[in-house]
Amino acid sequence: MITYKPFWEYLQKRRISTYMLIYTYGINSYTIDRLRHDKPLKTSTIDNICNRLHCDISDVLCHLEEPIDEFTP
Repeated sequence: MITYKPFWEYLQKRRISTYMLIYTYGINSYTIDRLRHDKPLKTSTIDNICNRLHCDISDVLCHLEEPIDEFTP
């Protein structure tokens, strides 16, 4: 599972509010909502976030391994 928890931690460390994301960094409120609820984003959107905030992709997302259900016939 992909989670955007590092993104919210990054914002907190840098004291960046969601208001600033929208009005200073030009990030769409729809994108912020998707980040908030760990919904999928296009890689171009993630690239845009990294460019605008001058951060690395690891500051935006991380992968959490989920247990794999084995198929039983």
